[in-house]
Amino acid sequence: MASASGVTVVGGGVIGLSAAWFAARDGFDVTVVDRASPHGGSWVAGGMLAPITEAWPGDEDVLALGVESLELWPGFAASLGVPLSPVGTLAVAVDTADAGVLDQLCAYLAKMGRKADRVTRRELRELEPGLGPSVRSGLSVPGDLSVDNRALLDALRRACAENGVRFAEQSTVDSWVTVIAAGAWSRDLHPALKDVIRPVKGEILRLRARPGALPPPKHTIRAHVSGRPVYLVPREDGLVLGATQYEAGFDADVTVGGVRDLVRDAEVVWPAVAEYALAECAAGFRAGSPDNAPVIRWLEPGVLAATGHHRNGLLLAPVTARRVLDLLREAREGGHG
Repeated sequence: MASASGVTVVGGGVIGLSAAWFAARDGFDVTVVDRASPHGGSWVAGGMLAPITEAWPGDEDVLALGVESLELWPGFAASLGVPLSPVGTLAVAVDTADAGVLDQLCAYLAKMGRKADRVTRRELRELEPGLGPSVRSGLSVPGDLSVDNRALLDALRRACAENGVRFAEQSTVDSWVTVIAAGAWSRDLHPALKDVIRPVKGEILRLRARPGALPPPKHTIRAHVSGRPVYLVPREDGLVLGATQYEAGFDADVTVGGVRDLVRDAEVVWPAVAEYALAECAAGFRAGSPDNAPVIRWLEPGVLAATGHHRNGLLLAPVTARRVLDLLREAREGGHG
């Protein structure tokens, strides 16, 4: 019989690694099983920690959970030695219809008691002089953060290793508890997830600022351009440009149309991208769920789920790891799993 301390975490993305790190620090004997797919959502992600600008009517539970997790992020990142960008997000609009979307978001945030400031065209250019001439209005959300997702994954793996977590490509141990944290692939790991989790494809680009080009913006920029959402997340040497979103199973191809739409819309918002180098095109799979909320609960004795985070995997990593640890502790103290 497995001892009440052996935990196998299936999935080495940000959710799996965060849960493994928290559990190992608490005295659990942890193994992470991971095949390191280049299409994992954590690896491909833009790194926005932005529950306010991601908010939308009907997703109140997701908003509340995101705000709770955002409050944990400064301590979470400091423990890992990972820097955060505290500059915030500008959500901008190009045409009348796009501005109407921002009006809806602003009214909803006010109703929910969340802070977002309307800014004029002139005020936007004072904040980010490189914005395109078609950008007409926007919202400033100063509380949003962003993080370099790949630096975060490296730091989490180091933290896991320093706390005794083992890594394997397949499970060979009879663990007390298995935590399913394999993102979009979780649906194939337990019958209870089969009709709950689905892959949502997203194409995303990494652009490198070439010598002489205007540097990337200081803020994360989110925009609607002719109804299409696009975001630009600054990095030290360029920016991350994303993302398309549609359901196509596990089709890992980056389409010409996806790249075209992202580059065209980004150039409207930040014209200098035309001078940048196209450093990477990638497709990743988010783990969609019916209500856009994650599944963090027991599936059966000995099997926990921590999946279904959709666009919010990085944002919800600290709160998910804490909830998984709470469930593990309750099981250990109750003598069950």
